[in-house]
Amino acid sequence: MDRYELVSGTANPEFAKKVASYLGKELAEVQVSRFSDGEINVNIAKSVRGDDIFIIQPTCSPANDNLMELLIIVDAFKRSSAGTINAVIPYFGYARQDRKAAPRVPITAKLVADMLETAGVDRVITIDLHAAQIQGFFSIPVDHLLGSMLFIDYIKAKNLKNPIIASPDIGGVARARSYAEKLGLDLVIVDKKREKANQCEVMNIIGEVDGKDVIMLDDMVDTAGTLVKAAEILKQRGATSVMACCTHGVLSGAAYERLNSDALDELVISDTIPLKQQHPKITVLTASVIMAETIKRIYSNESINSMFN
Repeated sequence: MDRYELVSGTANPEFAKKVASYLGKELAEVQVSRFSDGEINVNIAKSVRGDDIFIIQPTCSPANDNLMELLIIVDAFKRSSAGTINAVIPYFGYARQDRKAAPRVPITAKLVADMLETAGVDRVITIDLHAAQIQGFFSIPVDHLLGSMLFIDYIKAKNLKNPIIASPDIGGVARARSYAEKLGLDLVIVDKKREKANQCEVMNIIGEVDGKDVIMLDDMVDTAGTLVKAAEILKQRGATSVMACCTHGVLSGAAYERLNSDALDELVISDTIPLKQQHPKITVLTASVIMAETIKRIYSNESINSMFN
């Protein structure tokens, strides 16, 4: 008999249901409610003493509420004598501030890591952190899954005539190079200068894109400003088509309006964050299978690394 339970917060219950369905499990009954002033109240319906708990909760918008809800759920299970508590965080929020890029600024990724450990989390499972070094902010195991596990087959199935991989900025070169090597494609880089958060100015293209079907890779798309401006420059340089694959579809601010631009032909995202609204250019792939398979392998003490192959 399996002694593990799947639990869903309120951030993305549909994703949690897909994970549970793949594993042939029912989600544990956990009641999450609000007091009249907005404080979060959690009640676990049955005994979980000694059980391994997997709490599925992305810390997407509203990030403060969803993060606090995750911490409170963790505390409830810790005080209920659960065996181990595993935080399954498909989208790890507050990850963009992962270093001191300027004086007198916080490192929020480290702060969130400390909060999760203090609350009682024994392991974190996530996909495509904004920066891979965030794993080092934890003193507990972190299983960092890769978005390439989702997008490689989709890109191959497109049968693009003359494909090439592009990184939308210098910081994403390692991720883009990994895709390029797996697909046996060349790589170009969009060099941009960011004046302030959520605003950027594309400066130059490093590489040749004339007549190419460009595939931009990134961990997330927020306001879509970077992607659309990069796509515009790529088209100006002669690209035949521009597709973007971004694991986390944050899509805030004017993102949906920007997607109406003719420069970007398709945006492929995963379902780690609930889609706010449909759009003809958005294709959603599910990350629930690789998350579910990871949970199964953790519980049965099997290798996770072999999944990457």
